[in-house]
Parts: sequence; structure tokens; C-alpha cells
Amino acid sequence: MKFKALVVAFAAAASFNAAWAQAPIVIKFSHVVATDTPKGRAADRFKELAEKMTKGRVKVEVYPNSQLYKDKEEMEALQLGAVQMLAPSLAKFGPLGVKEFEVFDLPYIFPNKTSLYAVTEGPVGKSLMQKLEPKGITGLAYWDNGFKDMSANKPLHEPADFRGLKMRIQASKVLDAQMRALGANPQVLAFSEVYQALQTGVVDGTENPPSNMYTQKMHEVQKHLTLSNHGYLGYAVIVNKKFWDGLPADIRAALEQAMRDATTYEKAIAQRDNDEALAAIRKAGKTTIYELTPKQQADWRKALLPVHKQMEGRIGKDLIQAIYKETAKYQ
Repeated sequence: MKFKALVVAFAAAASFNAAWAQAPIVIKFSHVVATDTPKGRAADRFKELAEKMTKGRVKVEVYPNSQLYKDKEEMEALQLGAVQMLAPSLAKFGPLGVKEFEVFDLPYIFPNKTSLYAVTEGPVGKSLMQKLEPKGITGLAYWDNGFKDMSANKPLHEPADFRGLKMRIQASKVLDAQMRALGANPQVLAFSEVYQALQTGVVDGTENPPSNMYTQKMHEVQKHLTLSNHGYLGYAVIVNKKFWDGLPADIRAALEQAMRDATTYEKAIAQRDNDEALAAIRKAGKTTIYELTPKQQADWRKALLPVHKQMEGRIGKDLIQAIYKETAKYQ
């Protein structure tokens, strides 16, 4: 009887171990924007592709809209392994000590998407991702959300119109310098707190691509929107390095392919989503939309381009010059 019981126990243990071995690898993918934004849609597409390409050996759990962590919290959560994957905006790496990523925040540094992709997909983009490795982070891809516009509860036509306004920014020294160059008072706030801050007057305005403005309903509490296209908002899809390096090689290869496909999809929908969001803001009729004249655009550039020189010591003059050289090909 004892022998029979022992055989049964071993069989049960083997069955349990087999089931455990077949349990899917869970990737918690946290982000701070709505599901119907370019980043939100791409995260869901990655989940679909990853689970399909690994034949169910990987399960991706997507947590949008700061459900798990706010802006300031999510990077630490990734490093600690509480989540495995994030897609933070490129401005988020400055506080982590990788200040070079703030080059993407420089106003008017990218004349168009073609020049931007030449940077992110070329040697400059790859070298920046490598700087994350010592922080326990592996960079997988750059995702795109296009160019930002300025909004406030007063018209913003000239740089002088910003004087004294409290403008929400991400935690970026470059964005701080940008707003100060316009005479505004920059206020760092988590993305999830911006709508209420605008609604209650804690801040007067902010900057966003139309898709973020519309999906967070900021247009309901901002009377004016200027199509300034003054700065870029992009994301880096990143993963906990220890987790990533510990994956079976075939799983990692499948996930890399899923990420490449999701990135192609994300870039294809980014401009479309922003165009549709801007049309929806127009239709809502709560926000006056203004396009800068050529002279006004020149005045904005004159006010903001000195930020490039000002930030050389923080970001690196050589890096800024390398981007100038690359983008000059696409002017």
C-alpha cells in the first residue's frame, strides 16, 4: 500500500510539474494613455501577435490609462520587475539618468517624420537604446505619436501670449526650458492628473498631439488649440532586462518579431489617429483651433531654437549635431 501511495504521489507531482512547465509566461505591459490612442492600439496589437506567435506560451496583460502605475512610478516598477514592459514617452528617461533621450524634446529639431525615422531607426536611435542597458532595461522599439500642439484657455498666437501661463509638462529639463523660453511657468504633472488640473485651473494649458488631447477629453476644458507642431512626442517600448535575457531563445525571437510587426502597425496608424482626433475636436465645437501664419511660425522658432544651445551641456553637443546632420538630408 505504501508503495502504491508513493507511486500515486510521484505521478501527481509529475503531473503538477508538467502543468507548471506549460503555464504561460506572463508579460505585464503597463502604459498611461487610453486604449484608443496609437500607443494603446499598438499595445493591444502586440498582445495579439505575441500570444499568436508563441502559440500561447506567452500571455500579455495590458494595463492602460495608469491602471497600475502613474508616470513617475512605472519606471521603478519595471526595474523592480513588478511589470515587465512599458512604453514611456522619451522624456521619461531624463530622471532615470539617461539625459540623452531628452534630445527628442528639443523644439523644432525634426522637420518631418522622414527625418525622425532616419534618427530612430538608424545608428543614433540604436546607440540611445544601448544606454538603457546599465539601468536594467532593454529597449525594443520606438513608437510614434507625432507632433505636439499647444492648448490653453486663451489664444496662443505669439510667444508673448504664453507670458505668465502655468503650462503642464512632463518631467524633462528640455521641456522646462522650452516653456521658460516662451515666458510660461512650467508645471510637472503626471499625465493622469492633467484633465483635472486643467479643469480646476491648477494649470492654464499644456502640449499634446491631438490624439492624447481628445481621448483624455482635454478639449472639453481648453478653449484654444494652436496647431504649432513645435515638438515631437514618441515612446520607447522597453522591457526588464533580466526578464528578457532569461526568456528561452525561441520565445524571445517570436516576441521580437511580434514587436516589429506591432511597430509597423503603430507607425501606420499614428498620423491617422491624430488626424481623426483633430477632426473630432473641431466637430465638438468647444475649442477654437488656430493655425500659425508663416510669420508667427518664424517668431515661435526664433523664441524656441535657443533652447538647443542651452541644452548642449545636458544632452551633449555631439548628439545634437549628429541629429542636425541626419535631419538635414530631409529638409
